[in-house]
Order: sequence, then C-alpha cells, then structure tokens
Amino acid sequence: MAGKLIIFSAPSGAGKSTLVRHLLDKGFELEFSISATSRAPRGCECHGHEYYFMSADEFKDRIAGDEFLEYEEVYSDCFYGTLKCEVERILSTGKNVIFDVDVIGGLNIKKQYGDNALAVFIAPPSLRELEKRLASRATDSPEMIERRIGKAEFEMSFKEKFDVVVVNDRLHRSQVEVEKVVRDFLTA
Repeated sequence: MAGKLIIFSAPSGAGKSTLVRHLLDKGFELEFSISATSRAPRGCECHGHEYYFMSADEFKDRIAGDEFLEYEEVYSDCFYGTLKCEVERILSTGKNVIFDVDVIGGLNIKKQYGDNALAVFIAPPSLRELEKRLASRATDSPEMIERRIGKAEFEMSFKEKFDVVVVNDRLHRSQVEVEKVVRDFLTA
C-alpha cells in the first residue's frame, strides 16, 4: 500500500544511510525524502540529491515560514530538517516515503503520522565501533568525531521509543532484517 512513511534514525555512522539505499532498490515503491541542511556538503554530495543545502539564514527564514515538517539545530547554526513540500511531493505520486533523519526528527515525524509511519532505529554494535566507523570514513575532524560520539550516547537513550531497533553489526544480516520489517509494515 502506497502512502506510508518509513523513518530511519540512528547516531551518525551507525549505517542508516547504507540501509536506506539498500531498501530503495528492493521494489517497495519507496522514494527518498531529501532532507535540508545548513552544513556544507561533504565529499561529492550534491544539492538536491543527498540534501538541499542552504545557509543558516535561509534555513531560519524557512523555519519562520513554517516550511518544515520537523527540524533540529544539531550544533550551533547547523540545522537539519524535512521540508513539508518534499513529503507532499512524494505522497502525491502514490509512493511511500523513506526518511534518513536524526533521532529527534524521526520521533517528531512518527508523532505526526502515527500508525501510518514506521520508526526504525539503527543501533551500532557499540560506541567504540561507531567511533571506528566515523574515523574510517575520513569526512570529519577528530573534534567533530568526539562531538558525534557524545551526541550518539544521548541519541541511544531514545531507541526504545522507536517501533523497531535493528543492531547493525553485520551488514548483510541487517539488510535482510530491514527488508522484512519494511515488507511487513507495507503489507499490513
């Protein structure tokens, strides 16, 4: 059934983006909801593909204009959020929306859509493993990694508020598990 929302949240580096990309290729009539952010692009990220990149001032203007379904200021002047028009665009095509959002944003979307949304928390096997993953992707400074680990500890405290928790310790096993969870939700 189209028109449902599937929310993936996790601490940075837990593997949620990898699992979301995997699901997009599995024939579930999913379309990715591109989030907006005020942070700078990393690596080869492109506006309108991975994120809608905007300045902190533009982001604040859009907040004032009530254009976000949810948003959060993750760090000072570093915002992430989901534009209402993005979700409406996808739903109008008859597809299901899949999100890759932070923990607070995921819970906010779930609260607004209730049973029409599935909230999945992707947990790392441990904080030590998470730190190794963040360091190996070589996109953040050591100081940023330290901040992300501190935030991860906080985010992990919310995992029990999600409909499903998947520990991403072995990628293939996690892929199979999220496929089943999504299939069961969409066919219910």
